[in-house]
Amino acid sequence: MSSQPSGDVNAVIGGYLRDLAFAQASPQKMYGYKRAANAIFGLDEPLTDLLAADGTLPRISGIGPGSTRIIREVLETGHSPTVEDAIGQSERQADIARRRQLRQHVLSRAEARRVLRDTSLGGPSRDDYRGDLQMHSEWSDGSPSVREIADACMARGYAYAAVTDHSHGLKIAGGMSTEEAAQQRSAIDAVNAALQPRFHLLQGIEANIDTAGALDLDADEASAFDIVLAAPHSRLRRMEDQTDRMLAAIAHPQVRILAHPRGRISGSRAGVVADWDAVFAAAARLGVAVEIDGDPARQDLDYTLARRALAAGCIFALDSDAHTTSQLWYADIAIAHARLAAIPPDRIVNCWPLERLRAWIAEPSSEVGVSSH
Repeated sequence: MSSQPSGDVNAVIGGYLRDLAFAQASPQKMYGYKRAANAIFGLDEPLTDLLAADGTLPRISGIGPGSTRIIREVLETGHSPTVEDAIGQSERQADIARRRQLRQHVLSRAEARRVLRDTSLGGPSRDDYRGDLQMHSEWSDGSPSVREIADACMARGYAYAAVTDHSHGLKIAGGMSTEEAAQQRSAIDAVNAALQPRFHLLQGIEANIDTAGALDLDADEASAFDIVLAAPHSRLRRMEDQTDRMLAAIAHPQVRILAHPRGRISGSRAGVVADWDAVFAAAARLGVAVEIDGDPARQDLDYTLARRALAAGCIFALDSDAHTTSQLWYADIAIAHARLAAIPPDRIVNCWPLERLRAWIAEPSSEVGVSSH
């Protein structure tokens, strides 16, 4: 099985269900087991806590008799002979083995909630977290308006947030044109006029990193935004080293956050291959934050790489990458990874007051060696 933090039974069982999905010849059965896996990964509590005294499980949406059998096997024995037999009879054994490797260090929702409650861990708490700095609105590939985002963020207790729609180069994600960005600015200004001083909404942009490490917006376009994130969206399944590409992106004078640095998707792709220690060292030197993206499918950086980034002297951004207001809770997964990596709140830009955040955006090198603050 994939490496998991001790006790993440939902991730283990969800992983077995995903294995079983890809062992199916029937597309309908594949979909059913994928849906079951997603249901288990998304539970608020571990399955061990949901068992009744007589060993019965409650009804869980998306879980049928076949999936229940797998759940019982794993809870009783720690593994699933049914899944292993199905894999052995499948023509996709190599693909399933590859997918297992790509599930490493992925937290279930229940495990993230446990980590947030675990007082023995260091790192940030939910109370330290002041604002989410990556999310998407109706202006690119998200659904909410900027006012709906602001209201939902205030409901979570945030003091600020950044709407970071895609730049115009990423057409598949409905990237904003320069004209649309100006219209969005007017909408954000109206939100801030209505909500300040209780809450402040920043206009950010998620710029695309091209194959050479350049961004899909020029210096004048970048300067129009309050904060610039840069993220890779191509060449994410290649095996060649792309260190130079990532170094070029973080060296861009207006980039402040390297977003979902690898571009990995759990169980699907490993993302960018690079000398990450060299990338982290450069980011630390330049004062560029590296992101822990809490999208359940991404979890990028995960806590193992985040520990290496911390050792290199990096600062961090913990973000939801939400595309709907109901996905803002994804930030909790990012916070959980930061707790597992024992990242001090002072090294996390989302834990800073707005004034300090804006000072760093204006002059990122001022935050090198942040532990002295």
